[in-house]
Formats: sequence, structure tokens, C-alpha cells
Amino acid sequence: MREIDVKQRAFAMPLTNPAYPPGPYRFVDREYLIITYRTDPAKLQAVVPEPLEVDLREALVKYEFIRMPDSNGFGDYTESGQVIPVSLRGRKGGYTHCMFLNDEGPIAGGRELWGFPKKLAQPTLRTEIDTLIGTLDYGPLRVATGTMGYKHRAADLSKIKVALNEPNFLLKIIPHVDGSPRICELVEYHLRDVVLKGAWTGPAALALTPHALAPVADLPVLEIVSAVHIRADLTLGLGKVVHDYLQQPARGSIRAGERALVF
Repeated sequence: MREIDVKQRAFAMPLTNPAYPPGPYRFVDREYLIITYRTDPAKLQAVVPEPLEVDLREALVKYEFIRMPDSNGFGDYTESGQVIPVSLRGRKGGYTHCMFLNDEGPIAGGRELWGFPKKLAQPTLRTEIDTLIGTLDYGPLRVATGTMGYKHRAADLSKIKVALNEPNFLLKIIPHVDGSPRICELVEYHLRDVVLKGAWTGPAALALTPHALAPVADLPVLEIVSAVHIRADLTLGLGKVVHDYLQQPARGSIRAGERALVF
């Protein structure tokens, strides 16, 4: 294979059979169970990287179970993990702290393109009679169980739309061949072309179990604040770099020309 052919074909690994196709990545009938809870402020602050900031007076975490039955290129899979409400220079958004899912394509694509902190596990989201149930198993062990009363009350759709349109932040890390960091960046992305099909709220509960390799319980549940069940179609937009840890001091200003991720 000629060098020019490599450059033209290089998109993702492996070169001749990438783990995922080029986007756009459209999701149909995406379903969320999001349980917001209060946690230990010191433990929360310890896992959120600067220049992102957390409101330690609230110390909130959103535990998410997401069912994705129809997604371009990625197929049919389920995801679960923790998103932390943060702000960057006054703009409110969410920082994805950890994600666990059961499909190689979006694990590879999520890590390589955006910097999603994804690992292989077995999450589920289903309705059992009158209860929406989310679970996360890492190997044979159950590490998270979330439940919510099924469609008890309609949620405020205007507030849900605002939340879905907020920026999302990721810490993208790719090592050099010598093991040192070659890329260490804070990435911002948005959900695009959102079609909100419905949203509901109700009573909820969340149980997290300690695990060495799926440490969701390191942000303990102190109080359940709210829960929401959402159905929507959306496109997962690509991102832009808003902070380069290898080029800037820890609390330095954002560069004048933010580098867009090229796809």
C-alpha cells in the first residue's frame, strides 16, 4: 500500500477495517433514565479537572442509563455512567466522568473521536410492569441499580430542551508510543437536531456498589434530588478543543483559535 493511500484511507483503526464508520451519528428513539443525586463535595471536586468548576454547595451528580436501539453505524446498545454538572467560564454544562457500555464500535469511536471515558460492561434499561429499571453489571457483579416510577408525571419539556442543548465536556487522553501523553485536551460537544418525543418524572431510587474497576460508588449517593425519563431523536455532534493541557497552564486562558476536531 502506498503512503498516499494510507493518508487517504486513514480514518480510524484498524486501517483496513475500522471499528466504526464515519458519521454523522444519528440516534432514533434514544431513551434516558437520569437520576440526579447529591454527593460528597470533596470527592466530587477531586474528580473534576480544571478549568471546569463545580458548585460545591450543591455537589450534584447525574447517574444515567441510556438505551440506544437505533444508531447510525453503532447499532443497538445500552450505556450507563455519571455526568457531573459543571461550568466553564460561566457557561453551564455537563462533564462526563465515566461511561460503561456493551458495544465495541461506540467504545472505540467514543474514545478516539471525542474522548468519552468508555469501558466495556453490561448495562440495561427496561420497563418492568410499573417501574423503569436501569442496571449496570461489571463482569458478574452488579454495581448500579436505578429505579423510577414509570411515567408518573409529565416533565417540563422546555426545561428538558434547555438541558439537552447545554454543552458537554470530556477529557480526551491519547498516549504517545513512549507512554507519555500525546493528546490531553478538554473537548466540548453538543447534541444536534434534537426531537424531544416525551419526558416524565416520578419517584426514584439509586444504589451503587463499590467496585475496583467500575468505581461509580466513589461518588456516594447522599440524597436523591430528582429523576427524569426522556425519549428523543438526536445527532451526536463532533467537538472542539477548548483547553489543551499540554500547551497551557492549568488555569490558563483558552486559545484565540480553538481547534475544531477534523473528521
